[in-house]
Amino acid sequence: MNTPKTVLIRGGRVIDPASGYDQIADVALAGNAVVAIGDVAPDFSPELTIDASGCLVLPGLVDLAVRLREPGYEHARMLESEMSAAVAGGITSLVCQPDTDPVLDESGLVEMLRFRAEKLQQARVYPLGALTRNLQGTVLTEMVELTDAGCVAFSQAEVALSNTQVLQRAFQYASTFGYAVWLRPQDGFLGQGVAASGPLATRMGLSGVPVMAETIAMHTIFELMRATGARVHLCRISSAAGVELVRQAKAQGLALTCDVSINSLHLTDTDMGYFDSRARLTPPLRQQRDRDALRAGLADGTIDALVSDHTPVDDDAKMLPFAESEPGATGLELLLSLAFKWHQDAGADLLRALSVVTDSPAALLGKALGARQGRTGHLALGGLGDVCVFDPQAAWTVKADALVSQGKHTPFSGYELPGRVRCTLVGGRVVYQNSL
Repeated sequence: MNTPKTVLIRGGRVIDPASGYDQIADVALAGNAVVAIGDVAPDFSPELTIDASGCLVLPGLVDLAVRLREPGYEHARMLESEMSAAVAGGITSLVCQPDTDPVLDESGLVEMLRFRAEKLQQARVYPLGALTRNLQGTVLTEMVELTDAGCVAFSQAEVALSNTQVLQRAFQYASTFGYAVWLRPQDGFLGQGVAASGPLATRMGLSGVPVMAETIAMHTIFELMRATGARVHLCRISSAAGVELVRQAKAQGLALTCDVSINSLHLTDTDMGYFDSRARLTPPLRQQRDRDALRAGLADGTIDALVSDHTPVDDDAKMLPFAESEPGATGLELLLSLAFKWHQDAGADLLRALSVVTDSPAALLGKALGARQGRTGHLALGGLGDVCVFDPQAAWTVKADALVSQGKHTPFSGYELPGRVRCTLVGGRVVYQNSL
């Protein structure tokens, strides 16, 4: 199929959270760029016209927490399915985790992943490199080589780094070269449970993860940041106490950003039901006061971004007793609808609800990208033609067999969610279309 070189998106409500632009307008794309918003030249001749009447026309979403399962699951064609799921969710740029098999700790593996992703011509993929060899927490990786291969930052994924001296050296190294370190704050010894500590976990007989597993790790990280000047992104914070510590650290001027997952933003530990393994997640779902604090922190800017924390888990690993099942849930196709649901149910400002999945994560990612490419998450004249057309009136029910991802397990299964992605464009190319 020939790719149209010129596209006109007609009659939609164009919203760009980065600039505050919010008007009914046409958007014209030529090549891989936006050439007009509003006043389209009379001689512009589109090869494809998309009717966006009644829809929101947004910058393509930016998701900072995705597992693509490659390298490691090439036989199952996981990269193809998960990239398709991303664009079905309106996501045009994503950051993938380093805890693959093998781990992304060598430049050759990173280059191979980027080559395979680019060949699919769907969403843009930005890998995180492993902070330590094989994520074992003892020897630092060659960060310069991994950056040259395309890594945008360095992470331990879900593997806690218990050796504080190694973490200090990692911060020093990263700070010297201007790299960011992405960490999920967790104490490796206190964080070994399967559910959030509290009355419910006790009644169910499940081993608990206390809030201090998160806050102790945060205190350590912040002290090392003060000593080294390192730039840190905290991944998927989960507690009210954690939100308050982030708020204080930012007020003190630390170079800190953070995100929260769609799961923690909407759900609580009671959603585990009767040992429902679909709610077996990392970090675990906490109490309502934590969820409320996370919502408030996301609304006031303490938390910078909302992420899908997409982790496709197969039936064999999920359909086990709760404590033995593999943690994780699919999320790529749910991200935008759940951001919109936060706007509807919790009264969050619409621009803020859209910003946390577009402009805000893109700005964070932009620090890592530097001048390597144009700005993602921003719909502006001359900018990248990464666009999501979203119908806010098209409610849908989450059904496992209707998901594009191979990961069919989500605690939102059966939920009716607001809005559906109608069309996704990356670099001016239509990569997903759903006429509904």
